[in-house]
Amino acid sequence: MSNQIVTTPNQVLRKNAIAVKETEFGTSGLVKTIDAMSKALRATSEGIGIAAPQIGISKRIFLASEEALVIDKKLKHPDDRFGKEKDTDKKWEYYTFINPEIIKISTKKFNGVEGCLSVPKKYGEVERAEKIRVRARDEKGHVFERGASKLFARLIQHEIDHLNGVLFIDKVKKLTVVKETENT
Repeated sequence: MSNQIVTTPNQVLRKNAIAVKETEFGTSGLVKTIDAMSKALRATSEGIGIAAPQIGISKRIFLASEEALVIDKKLKHPDDRFGKEKDTDKKWEYYTFINPEIIKISTKKFNGVEGCLSVPKKYGEVERAEKIRVRARDEKGHVFERGASKLFARLIQHEIDHLNGVLFIDKVKKLTVVKETENT
């Protein structure tokens, strides 16, 4: 099991991820997968969420950082975060979503800039629902529901797309590629 982020064109990113089976909850294998995802996400400078396919594991699991909720409280608009460094001084906790499904979605949409750890150096505007309600299971198998809005709703929708083999570049309105500059 790797903590490395899988990038395009790796085909695991384009597959429908497999549901976590009832017998997998509470196992060391599931704990190891979530731990590997957490380590991979913590090693990034910008990531606030990660799906299991992004570390090469085709399972319906994603992690969402509490950092997104903090950002939602601080910013007037979710796009205000774009281009800012991730707060690496804080030890963010992650919410685990296993076999998630969106059970309610607002008709009101908004555009926001997205990027992706698996599509490096590319950003673009994607339209998403402003509010959602998701049902999922935690690492012990307990079912929960959670409402989300703003950046946290965008994050959840982005990660669920990963579980369905969809990347943000499939939905982007205008793609921007950030080129490396050479210091000479």
